[in-house]
Amino acid sequence: MKMSSSSPFFGPPEMVVKNRFLGFLIWQSIPSTIVFFLFKIFVSAVSSVSFTNSSSGTTNPSPPFASLLTGFLTFLTFHLSQLLFSASLSLLASPQLERPAAPLELAFGLVRFLVVSGGDNVSSASASASADFRRRAMVSFSLVLFVVATAVSGSLAAVSICWGKSDGLRSAWHTGLLMGLIYGVFYVYKKRWVLTFPIIQRPPFFSFKMGFPSATTLASKLSAATFLFSAVLIILLPDQLKRNVTVRKFIANQAILFIGSFAVFLSWELTHHLHRVLHTKRFAFAPPKGSAAAETNPSEYLFAALEDSNSGSLLQYLAFLDLCMVCETNVDIWRRAAFFEETGETYKRVISISLRPLEQFALNLGEGLEGAVDITSQLSKQLLPPKDSHLDIKQLETLKNFQLYAWCARTVSTLTARSHVEDRFGVAQLSGSNATVMSTLLSCLLAVEVLMGKKINIQSSHELFGPAGIKWATSSIRRVDTSVGKKKSGPLHSKAYATADVLRASIYLIVSAFHNEMLNSAKSGVLEKDWITDEKPPFGTRELLLQKLHIFLDFQA
Repeated sequence: MKMSSSSPFFGPPEMVVKNRFLGFLIWQSIPSTIVFFLFKIFVSAVSSVSFTNSSSGTTNPSPPFASLLTGFLTFLTFHLSQLLFSASLSLLASPQLERPAAPLELAFGLVRFLVVSGGDNVSSASASASADFRRRAMVSFSLVLFVVATAVSGSLAAVSICWGKSDGLRSAWHTGLLMGLIYGVFYVYKKRWVLTFPIIQRPPFFSFKMGFPSATTLASKLSAATFLFSAVLIILLPDQLKRNVTVRKFIANQAILFIGSFAVFLSWELTHHLHRVLHTKRFAFAPPKGSAAAETNPSEYLFAALEDSNSGSLLQYLAFLDLCMVCETNVDIWRRAAFFEETGETYKRVISISLRPLEQFALNLGEGLEGAVDITSQLSKQLLPPKDSHLDIKQLETLKNFQLYAWCARTVSTLTARSHVEDRFGVAQLSGSNATVMSTLLSCLLAVEVLMGKKINIQSSHELFGPAGIKWATSSIRRVDTSVGKKKSGPLHSKAYATADVLRASIYLIVSAFHNEMLNSAKSGVLEKDWITDEKPPFGTRELLLQKLHIFLDFQA
């Protein structure tokens, strides 16, 4: 199975994710097998030194067939535990962050659901709140199932490695259960189930090799924490005082459990890293170069993946990543040249698909800045900690698709800039896409800057604006609660800052390509006609967008 940037795409788009999942299950067995045999040798070496017969100084031999059968069963059990962990990891992983429901919110939401379901009339607001509650409840349920599956997987893996080498399977089972709970809670708390796409696409083997040191370091820390907890629990167990356990055997048991826990944690970390590498690798949604489909319509496979995929799914993210790399790089020039075909339908289709998430982002952010809080979600506000606010949570929910917004902004800006040279038929200008792209990017940037607390005022010295526009802009911005913009720390400000940085770079890319034309249009007084759409922007006004465009022309944004 070849998952590279030049891989041809066959079959429906849904098969891409399924093939990657099957490929991940196959590849994860290789590092798991190496870890199992390597640490099984370590455990056997420690056991042969410590658990010897005090009278003869030799270990009690076992029948060869029994030893072989036991080794085979432990090997299968270990891989079964890794398969359980890999499957639960793949089911939980998602490219976008979904906020789970709090325990109290789940309880009150269940009561509200039972009360509302008993009535006859259900408003649209209540239906929307119920759908949001069900979605967040499913996220919470998935996180709990992942922690439980990790605990079971840890128990099976610890017993498989420590079988017949420690003083008993009971301590190995308890240690494995504790390992699974610690790793599962740590995994959920750090939000490691959210797939993060690398900035630079490297070969899978190189990316996997680069993550090995960090996986070893984290496995060492987690195994040390598990060792301390298990040692305290074993000492506090009442039956341990009644058993005739020597100090030498106790130390040997703890050493074996530490080695086993490190092996399990290392295997989990390598599996997690391999999962991220394989699932975030770029896939080319294109027919083979030179085929009939490549000559007639090479973008059909990509459009099928973009339009038929669910919002926030891995397939949608892979399709937007492929589209962004086609527009930015010169690897697949023949695919980008197909966007500028003579009719202009393909170009308008690409721009429309890429601008849709940005327009929705500006609308959602504008509604949040105006303080439009749903009445049915007031219970969530009461359940939040005092240092957080419902407005912060709602705006953070809007910014959760930062990676998707960045790809869309880079796609439309790069295509617009490259149309200055590569658009032989002038479809970008004739279709009005240039004005739509610039207006959408400026609207998104204005919304993000207001969120960050930046005051936006129309300069009175500008000749293009009158007193009415100045009064409108000042009064509207005053109604916006910009207190969240003053918080320089936290995920909200960091995501807003990163989004604004991407939007500014995208706008500057267009301005740099069309700088002379924009200056001539500004002198002629037609800059607004050429680069600002006549329709109402998603956020702000046409006057604000025009002033912002003038600031970019002066390279002072």
